[in-house]
Amino acid sequence: MARALIVGCGCRGRELGVGLRRDGWEVRGTTRDASAAPAIEAAGIEAAVADPLEVGTVFELIEGVTLVFWLLGSAAGRPGELEAIHGPRLERLLERLVDTPVRGVVYEGAGTVPAAFMDAGARLVREATARWRIPAAVTEVEPEDLERWREEMLAAARHVPFAG
Repeated sequence: MARALIVGCGCRGRELGVGLRRDGWEVRGTTRDASAAPAIEAAGIEAAVADPLEVGTVFELIEGVTLVFWLLGSAAGRPGELEAIHGPRLERLLERLVDTPVRGVVYEGAGTVPAAFMDAGARLVREATARWRIPAAVTEVEPEDLERWREEMLAAARHVPFAG
């Protein structure tokens, strides 16, 4: 059975997790705040505390994961933190995924984070695909259209080669 790791498993992440579970996936979702873990668990998703600013905390959760969702298009934080999450921290994670069983990455390319940061993140994901042959998708549906957003994410999970 395929397993997904949703980095940034807030309300939309939980919606995605429920959809993935319906499609037969096992799902693990991260939160920076341990008090949010019960809501993740209530959705039938394995909860884990991890901070995308500290890539090691995310990387510790990679065991058994087939597909990583980087759902941080509407992440909260100071500009320097947001820039790092969509820049150097994402790049470090992509570099480390090369020698793991992970078979793909889905990057949330729309949201409330400044477009320049997300454009940089999308570029990093595309470069990882070219450089290391990491299958990836960059989604573009605005998250406020939850139904279309969820369908685009589920479609990405189905179409990233070798992921599902």
